[in-house]
Amino acid sequence: MFLRTKKLLFVKQAIYDKVCNTLVNTEGYAHMKDGPDYQLLYEVAESQSGYFAAHQARACGFSWERLSSNVKNGRFMRVRHGIYRLTQFPGSAFEDLFVAWLRTGPDSVISHESALALYEISDILPTAIHIIVPRTASRRRKGIRQHTHQLNSNEVTSREGLPVTTVLRTLADVASVGLPEEQVRLAIYEAIERGLTSEDALRLYAHKRGGRFGNIVKGIDTSGGKR
Repeated sequence: MFLRTKKLLFVKQAIYDKVCNTLVNTEGYAHMKDGPDYQLLYEVAESQSGYFAAHQARACGFSWERLSSNVKNGRFMRVRHGIYRLTQFPGSAFEDLFVAWLRTGPDSVISHESALALYEISDILPTAIHIIVPRTASRRRKGIRQHTHQLNSNEVTSREGLPVTTVLRTLADVASVGLPEEQVRLAIYEAIERGLTSEDALRLYAHKRGGRFGNIVKGIDTSGGKR
């Protein structure tokens, strides 16, 4: 599963790099004279559950006028300002996460309470979308809580077409930022019950991580189910 996830993330990055290279190897948007590349845009959007950003479309040769034309003829759907979806793809229940991720860039990762929601192991409704971004990211965006924590490659996976911190990393992150202990415990029990992690893996990771998360896990008893 880990190798499959790494391959998926590699393919997504490769597609994004292909789009970026299209811009780098042309002067401005002069390549638009050759017409928009629908196939390339489809490849980009397909890897993102049908969603794409305006700058990705422009890199595929789409002018603002052509984007608007495709919205009018029903080929594209404008989801938010600068964010679109190919209409042959169904809307995602996590559309707000796609919007935030596309706005913060391909190196960002859904995290913390938003990752809990993506895994559906908590009833908490985040007041903002939590995303871990590179330390070089500086622009703040309304409704998005940006974190700059360091991530190891084995702490990132993919779910519903979105890059997200692994279940264990997610649980450790929400514990470290002060989520009430009872909420952390409930999320842990739910993750184990649904087979998203095991108690052995949980305790091993918690031992390495330490801190508040490690202390919470020490008090976990799954022998009697949820408590």
